[in-house]
Amino acid sequence: MWIDDAGYFRRVKMKHSRKLIFVCNGSDCKKEGAKKLNKDLKSLTDEAPFKGSCKFIKTKCMDMCKTAPNVIVGDFFCKKTTAEKVLTQIKKS
Repeated sequence: MWIDDAGYFRRVKMKHSRKLIFVCNGSDCKKEGAKKLNKDLKSLTDEAPFKGSCKFIKTKCMDMCKTAPNVIVGDFFCKKTTAEKVLTQIKKS
């Protein structure tokens, strides 16, 4: 079966077991601390109530270099962000 409708999975209401968090690893984001941010986020979400609920995905450049480091949580862009700001957004999503 081929599904060519992007909204299909939202309508089916599949349960997502983990939230996807995309962390930019472009050169400007790395200069602004994306590696440390990713490491901090992984350690902070390795404890309750986040344990096992987040999946961090390193991406190539998101072309938003002036606002580095950049993280996407759900449909929200976290610009010039910190681990605390990202955790707040994870709680909201």
